[in-house]
Amino acid sequence: MDRGRCCTLLAIFLLVVSVPALFAQDIITCSSNDGKRHYCDMGRAREARMVRQRSGSPCVRGRTWGVQGRSIWVDQGCRADFRPVRGNVGPVPGPRPPRSQVIRCSSNNGGRVFCGTSGPIDRAVLERQISGSACVQGRTWGYERGRVWVDRGCRADIRVFYR
Repeated sequence: MDRGRCCTLLAIFLLVVSVPALFAQDIITCSSNDGKRHYCDMGRAREARMVRQRSGSPCVRGRTWGVQGRSIWVDQGCRADFRPVRGNVGPVPGPRPPRSQVIRCSSNNGGRVFCGTSGPIDRAVLERQISGSACVQGRTWGYERGRVWVDRGCRADIRVFYR
């Protein structure tokens, strides 16, 4: 084999081996399996994007996951894959809230309790009453300004639909 052909084959081999490494980006799986806050190191990155949710619990940026320093944090059962972003990045767009979500809200002490949601609510429906106390919309449960509320012992799963 002549020297020119050998060098060409070597160059092609090195290109095939090294190019995927140049474009590969680390994926970090971060999990809150016990429902508590956990931190996952991102190395030198200062920003991350969620690329895949693995949990049944919602992963909502700023609520159940976020970036602090050079770590990703997850909370409240969020489990997901994240891609660290290196270099200058513009503002990170907030995630779009899901079209609907079931929220468990409980008035265990008989008083009014507010339960947060993932965005502006279009409407809400009682999906399942858990308590022995009546859950009647407008009287013992309802929604206003991005929050679901329950009162007078109502405990229920309420499906909220977002705008």
